[in-house]
Amino acid sequence: MDDKGRLILPAKYREELADGLVLTRGQERCIYVFSAEEFQNVHRQMRQAPLTSRQARDYIRVFLSGASDEVPDKQGRVTIPPGLRDYGGLDREVTVIGAGDRAEIWDTAAWNAYLEEKESEFSATDEEAIPGLF
Repeated sequence: MDDKGRLILPAKYREELADGLVLTRGQERCIYVFSAEEFQNVHRQMRQAPLTSRQARDYIRVFLSGASDEVPDKQGRVTIPPGLRDYGGLDREVTVIGAGDRAEIWDTAAWNAYLEEKESEFSATDEEAIPGLF
């Protein structure tokens, strides 16, 4: 990431995100990156949550209040707003990972610590975690 808070999107994401993307707070203090279309799908799912659920209301508020519509520049760079940079603890060294329907931006040290902690759990994961996967 440069001094202006811009990140060069990895080449494999540029075409899908060229027309716009949404950045928002992710869990584990990363930044979620959605295509505009996928963000709309997620938002539709959130609207199905019951208003009587405090946990759903809290999650939706935090998730949506951090959302920022962005359009990459001609060099494939996207500016990460200061509030999201602070939330994710992002500085110069960041790691971008693919996570199914989204990408995630992590502080590299935080990603390495997370991966080290979770790799042993990954090996022990059984089919109940993701039914029907294997």
